[in-house]
Amino acid sequence: MGYLIAIAMVIFTIMIWRVCVILFWRPYAVRKHFRKQGVTGPPCYSFLHGSLHDMKIMMKDARKMIMDKHSHDITQRVLPHYHIWSALYGERFLYWYGTVPRICITDAELVKEILSNKFGFYEKPKVRPSMVTLIGNGLARLRGVDWVKRRRILNPAFSMDKLKVMTSRMAACTISMLDEWKRKLAIEAKNKSLTIEMCEEFRELTSDIIAHTSFGTSFAHGKEAFNAQTKLQHLIVASSSDVFIPGTQYVPTRTNLEIWKLDRKMKKSLKCIIESRLNSQSDSSFYGDDLLGIMMDTKKDGPNKLNMNEIMEECKTFFFTGHETTSNLLVWTVFLLSLHTDWQEKLRQEVMQICGMEIPDPDMLSKLKMVNMVLLEALRLYCPAIELGRVASKDMKLGDLMIPRGTGLMIPITMIHRSKEYWGEDSNDFNPMRFINGASKAAKHPNALLLFSMGPRNCIGQNFTMMEAKIVMALILQRFSWSLSPDYQHAPVNNLSLQAQHGLPIIVKPLQL
Repeated sequence: MGYLIAIAMVIFTIMIWRVCVILFWRPYAVRKHFRKQGVTGPPCYSFLHGSLHDMKIMMKDARKMIMDKHSHDITQRVLPHYHIWSALYGERFLYWYGTVPRICITDAELVKEILSNKFGFYEKPKVRPSMVTLIGNGLARLRGVDWVKRRRILNPAFSMDKLKVMTSRMAACTISMLDEWKRKLAIEAKNKSLTIEMCEEFRELTSDIIAHTSFGTSFAHGKEAFNAQTKLQHLIVASSSDVFIPGTQYVPTRTNLEIWKLDRKMKKSLKCIIESRLNSQSDSSFYGDDLLGIMMDTKKDGPNKLNMNEIMEECKTFFFTGHETTSNLLVWTVFLLSLHTDWQEKLRQEVMQICGMEIPDPDMLSKLKMVNMVLLEALRLYCPAIELGRVASKDMKLGDLMIPRGTGLMIPITMIHRSKEYWGEDSNDFNPMRFINGASKAAKHPNALLLFSMGPRNCIGQNFTMMEAKIVMALILQRFSWSLSPDYQHAPVNNLSLQAQHGLPIIVKPLQL
């Protein structure tokens, strides 16, 4: 008995020692380590909170700000702590996300070194359990060999041949939305003009498209899963700057009870979609060539076969990322073209010249050069992902910096996309012509554009997103013109992706053809 007590005391002492190292010794040692290298940051380190308290105050104040609609310098609103601390301490600075040290990296060459590493030296950071509940423990969260295997399984679903087949389904979903606009115009506005809230329209449209093209269902059938994810998203954003203590995700607090409830709803909806596919296929060895079918294909046996839980987690990932990125891209593109009506007309002329009133096919889409340029510029100014994070898995030398193991490396995309060093004096202006010679030559550094990350872990769905956005914009340009409603308030906000805090009311008018 005494032997067991002694072992328990030793284990308890080791745990207390580790906690003391993390909470007290490490902050002192890390700050001293970086200070010797000329890297400083906010001096106040709060016990357990790190810099989170200051960040929370800054973000709360920033959300109250309404910007000039013609201003695209949004860093001060969506990343206020980066905006303030970079002005005080330089572009490389140290801050603390709870007990985790983070370094801000804005040098494009160092960013390339981090994101292009193939040896796992810079891993994706661990996220809070609530975030895993939202986006699933799928491709976006996996590491190492598990990620390599999963990416290999899923790659065929996003090949160009598969994407070309999807264009007709994307167009059908879009035309259904535009027909509803026409119906409302005829009934409510006598075919003159109508104010439409674009955020909600595009959220439903892109949800419908990902549901049809990748899961063989519709927004209506997956609505419960989409709505549950939206509510989860708001809960996670609200607590993102709070201290997280491991284990608290199991405590039945009001927030956790709501998260568990939404997770059950989401899983129930996804399970129905998967079981519907299982029951609808007469040939049990082939479940289709879309994303869901590829994941379910029983010919993938052995270590590559995905079980039901793994399929469910991937469905979460692609349900969320599959519509969120494109929805926000479309919102900000429509916003920019409502301000720059000259470009709206240029794009309309290009679409009419190449497509006429036909539904764009893949060949037509590849010829829409100006549409592509505008989408790239919209992504540069209003990139859905405003920052990327990695963690040093071992002590590393990065440029002239020695990075201790476990240090977070934060890449503020919003700041890099507005760097005058890389983009010139008009870096905050809408200027699609900068992409006239392609994305790689748009900036003074070829890696200053981080629309879909880069390197081995770049976004698997980037071609899907761009094709979908081109189809939607082309079909809208064929049928409508639009302008910004006077009720619009310019307030970009980081809700895990870049959104319009107060929505995007747009006045649409049917074209007289």
